Amino acid sequence: MLPSPGSLPESPGACPLPSGYIGAQAGPESAHPRPVPPGANQGLMKGDKRKEPGPDPEPAAPQQPTEEEEALIEFHRSYRELFEFFCNNTTIHGAIRLVCSQHNRMKTAFWAVLWLCTFGMMYWQFGLLFQEYFSYPVSLNINLNSDKLVFPAVSICTLNPYRYTEIKEELEELDRITEQTLFDLYKFNSSNTLVAPARGRRDLREALPHPLQRLPVSAPPHAARSARSATSSVRDNNPKVNRKDWKIGFQLCNQNKSDCFYQTYSSGVDAVREWYRFHYINILARRQDTSPSLEEDALGKFIFACRFNQVSCNEANYSHFHHPIYGNCYTFNDKNSSNLWMSSMPGVNHGLSLTLRTEQNDFIPLVSTVTGARVMVHGQNEPAFMDDGGFNLRPGVETSISMSKEAVDRLGDNYGDCTENGSEIPVENLYLTKYTQQVCIHSCFQESMIRECGCAYIFYPRPHNVDFCDYRKHDSWGYCYYKLQDAFSSDRLGCFTKCRKPCSVTMYKLSAGYSRWPSVTSQDWVFEMLSRQNNYTIKDKRNGVAKLNIFFKELNYKTNSESPSVTMVTLLSNLGGQWSLWFGSSVLSVVEMAELVFDLLAITFLMLIRRVRSRYWSPGREGRAGQEVASASASPLPSHFCPHPASPSSSLPGPAPAPALAAPPPAYATLGPPSSPSPSGSAAASNPAYTPEEA
Repeated sequence: MLPSPGSLPESPGACPLPSGYIGAQAGPESAHPRPVPPGANQGLMKGDKRKEPGPDPEPAAPQQPTEEEEALIEFHRSYRELFEFFCNNTTIHGAIRLVCSQHNRMKTAFWAVLWLCTFGMMYWQFGLLFQEYFSYPVSLNINLNSDKLVFPAVSICTLNPYRYTEIKEELEELDRITEQTLFDLYKFNSSNTLVAPARGRRDLREALPHPLQRLPVSAPPHAARSARSATSSVRDNNPKVNRKDWKIGFQLCNQNKSDCFYQTYSSGVDAVREWYRFHYINILARRQDTSPSLEEDALGKFIFACRFNQVSCNEANYSHFHHPIYGNCYTFNDKNSSNLWMSSMPGVNHGLSLTLRTEQNDFIPLVSTVTGARVMVHGQNEPAFMDDGGFNLRPGVETSISMSKEAVDRLGDNYGDCTENGSEIPVENLYLTKYTQQVCIHSCFQESMIRECGCAYIFYPRPHNVDFCDYRKHDSWGYCYYKLQDAFSSDRLGCFTKCRKPCSVTMYKLSAGYSRWPSVTSQDWVFEMLSRQNNYTIKDKRNGVAKLNIFFKELNYKTNSESPSVTMVTLLSNLGGQWSLWFGSSVLSVVEMAELVFDLLAITFLMLIRRVRSRYWSPGREGRAGQEVASASASPLPSHFCPHPASPSSSLPGPAPAPALAAPPPAYATLGPPSSPSPSGSAAASNPAYTPEEA
C-alpha cells in the first residue's frame, strides 16, 4: 500500500524544489501559494502551533530560460522542418498531401508535380493579367444627351483678298510678265483678262526673279525616237514638241547658288497659279503696314441679309479678319460676341440664314479662280483654318447645312497620347487661342520657317520682330520654303509627332443639301428687292447671289468618353479569381506564402552568418558554445537551486508535482551502496518526487 503524500519521509540530503518550479517550466501558479493539503496538519494537536518555515538563508536566483520556452522571434532549425510546418498548417489546398503522403513516394511525387504545375499555371495567368493591366486598355462609352446647344462660330470669306483696283499698281508688273509667259508657253493672248499693256520680253524677265519655264521630260531613247518619227519624218529648226513630253516650273536656288532645283507641275493651270501666287506673296509682304480697305467689302456689300432664330443680326454678332487668299472674312457668334447664340429648337427656322453677294466684277483674275464664298464651322475659341476645314458655296444655289454635335473625351497619361491644354507641348502657340492640333502644326511649321529661312510665312501668325518672307530681303526663302514643305509633308520636321491630339474635342458633323435659288418664277422680284435694299445692281443675276442656311438637325448630341478597361479593382478581382480557381485560397494564404519566403530568407541568412562566424571570426567559439549548451541541457536543475542541504523544517509536505522531467531528480540520501530490494512502499519513500501515478 502506498503511503499518503503527507506521510512521505524526507530524505536527509534531498534538494528541495524551488517555490513555483514544476517540472522544467515555471507556470503562473508559482506566484500564488498552493493550498495546504488535508494531511499536512494531522500531526498537530489542538493548542499546538504549526511551525512556519522560515526564510531561506539566500534568496533563490531567478529561473533561467530553458529550451522549451518560446522566444519573441523563432526560426526553424532546417528547411525540412520549415516545409513540414508550412504544409501541415497552411490553408492552401493540396499542400498537406505533400506531407501526409511522404511514406508513399509515388503519391508524394505525383502531388509535388501537380502542385508545381498548378502553381506555374496560376502565375502564367497572373502574367497575362498584369500584361493586360499595364497595356492600359480603354473602353469607349457612348452617351446620348439632349439639351440646349450653343450655336458654333461660322466664318464666311469673300474669296477675293483685295479689290483689283486697290492693288493694281503692285500687280501691274506681275500681270505683264504673266501675260507674256502665257503667250510664250501656250500662244494664249490674255490681253482681255489682264488689262496691263505688254512690253518687250527682255524687259519683263529682268523685273522679276524665278521666271516660269518649260522643262522637257527625259524619255527613254526608244520611246522618244518613236514619238518623233510618228509626228514628223523631216527634222527642222523648230520641231513640234508633244506637250506630254515637258512640264512647267520655275527654278529656285539657295543663297550662294550652289544648289538649285525646279519646282515643276504637270498641269499648266497649277503651274501658272502657283508661280503667280509665289510672287503675290512677296508683294503682300511689303503691304503689311497698310491694312486692307473695307470700304468696298463692308458687311452690307457682301452679306445682303442675316437672321438667326428669326431675329436680324447686328454688328455685335460678328467680327472681321483678313486672309491673304480668301480675303475679308466675317465670323458670326465667336468668343468676342456679346451674347452667344443658343439653339433651343432644331430646324432651318431656328438657325443662321445668310444671303450673300458672290459676283466677281473686281476680283484678281489669277488669284481668285473660284466664284462663290468660303464657309467654315468651328468652335468659339478655335481659329478658322479656311484652307483645312472650309467649303465653298455655289452661286445661284441655296445651300442648307444641317449639323450634329459630337464631343470626344479621351484619357491622357498612360492611356492615350493626348494633351489637356497643350502646356507640355514643345511648340509655342502663335495663335494665342485654345489649343488644337491644327494650331500646333501650323505654329510648328512657322517656327521651322523662322529658324531655317530667317523669315515668317505670310499665311501664319508671326512672332514679334520677325519679318514676312520677301525675296527682296530674303532672296533664297523660296528655296528654303519648298524644301521645308517637302520635309513637313513627310513628317521629317517632327510636327505631327510633337503635336498631340487634345483630350477634349467638340466636333460638328455637317451634311449639305442644295437647291436652285431663286427659282425661275421668283428670280425677277428677288433680285429687284435685293438691288433696291442694298443699292447695288446685280449684273449677272444667276452668279451674283447665294443663300446659306446653317442649323442643328437635332438637339441630341453624342458624347464619346473613354474609361479604363482594367482598373486596380478589376485587376485584384481577377487575381483573386485565379488564386481561388487554382488553390481555393484567400488573401491570408498569400500572407502565408510571404511568411514562408521570409522564413526561408531568414534561415538562409542565419546559416550564412553562422558559417562566416565559425570560419573567420572565432574558429573555436562554436565548439565551446556547443559544449556549454550540452552541459546546460544535461543538468535540468541549476546548482544554485540547492546551495546547502535543506533542513527538515524547510520542506513542507504537499501534493506531488507533475512528472515534467524526463528523469526524476536523484535522491541524494541513497547515493551509498545499493541496498537490498525493498517493497514498493520503501521505494516510494526514498524518492520524494515519486507519485502514485508513476507506480
